[in-house]
Amino acid sequence: MSEAQRLIQRYYDAFNAGDWEAMLACLTADVVHDINQGGRETGREAFRAFLARMRRCYRETLRDIVVMSNAEGDRAAAEYVVHGEYLADDEGLPPAHGQRYVLPGGAFFALRDGRIARVTNYYNLEDWLAQVGR
Repeated sequence: MSEAQRLIQRYYDAFNAGDWEAMLACLTADVVHDINQGGRETGREAFRAFLARMRRCYRETLRDIVVMSNAEGDRAAAEYVVHGEYLADDEGLPPAHGQRYVLPGGAFFALRDGRIARVTNYYNLEDWLAQVGR
């Protein structure tokens, strides 16, 4: 496994452990976060706020994680399956009442100086909406 792949695996291991500080330690201070079918946020503190919202609204575990990287070690990608529970209403989304969902997803990464400089997440929002009930 390459250094780039180990970094991404460490990031996802921290996610699965609910260790937000370990996740944040994988990021550059100026990390760019492209939210699935949403906006772009910049900076580790914006990412920290995103994680706080995630913790409040969702309980998720990623399984079947496959990490890939280029030969230069500055780009990586991951594919996974999200197993989750919708805990609390998230803005602009249906009401939450503990709905469970299983959803394939993926992410693309730009890496710099041994950290993640950009993370772009993708999943099928329509599939998620169908599972939690509009």
